[in-house]
Amino acid sequence: MQIIKRLSGFALLALAALTLTVGTAQADKPYITVASTTSTANSGLFDDILPQFTQSSGVDVRVVAVGTGKAIRLAKNGDADVLFVHHKPSEEAFVNQGFGIKRYSVMVNDFVLVGPKNDPAGVAGQNDIAKAVTMIAKGKKPFVSRGDDSGTHKREKSLWKAANIDPVKDSGTWYRETGSGMGATLNTAAAMGAYAIADRGTWLSFKNKESLMVVSEGDSRLMNPYGVILVNSAKHPHVKTAEGQKFIDWLVSKDGQAAIGKFTINGEVLFKPNAGR
Repeated sequence: MQIIKRLSGFALLALAALTLTVGTAQADKPYITVASTTSTANSGLFDDILPQFTQSSGVDVRVVAVGTGKAIRLAKNGDADVLFVHHKPSEEAFVNQGFGIKRYSVMVNDFVLVGPKNDPAGVAGQNDIAKAVTMIAKGKKPFVSRGDDSGTHKREKSLWKAANIDPVKDSGTWYRETGSGMGATLNTAAAMGAYAIADRGTWLSFKNKESLMVVSEGDSRLMNPYGVILVNSAKHPHVKTAEGQKFIDWLVSKDGQAAIGKFTINGEVLFKPNAGR
């Protein structure tokens, strides 16, 4: 298994180099490319479950881990065999537009609002997430956004919309956009004493949380479902349909769902399997 945690402008060169540098024995091993999110990589989930799939199937998995928006664009361009992301409306549009075959539910976790322990906006314990972000905006307290079209960023934007607030007009003041992944955005929030929306998986695995804490959680609008889709070979004939479907079938199988459910950090389950729901 190989995971590329960020995709820069040198993406094609990096992927070419990846192919050229594998050993002769590995070159003959079947593999698929999965376009996925930073949360599945940064949380450690892929490091834990993908070797189990490879051992049972003989198929290696090469992951390009970026924001959901970028992952979808990669899959649309035929640069992946499988799409594994967490923004259901975008996933359904991907299938409806003919780029994917079928969306399968795989697992779910949730988002949390984190902030500095001194909680200058006074939102701790406010479980209505729209009210929580409204309090931050009205108090003009620092808030850090990924600003990268990821699934997390898409969800954050929907929360501001629910609160009838447009924070982008204040970009560069109390509202800051990093254009970075979840880990980098949390580091910025810690350094600035700012609030941020994070997926729980990355939050639990984040090492620099001493100055931050969860201030709001539990609202149904923070639920975070993940889906997996085989890229349509009618659009891109080179897609490895058999191997890609084998990976999807394993993820939603009893063994794959058990592997996801057993993945924990400090005894806490990060992703709840929900295949078929």
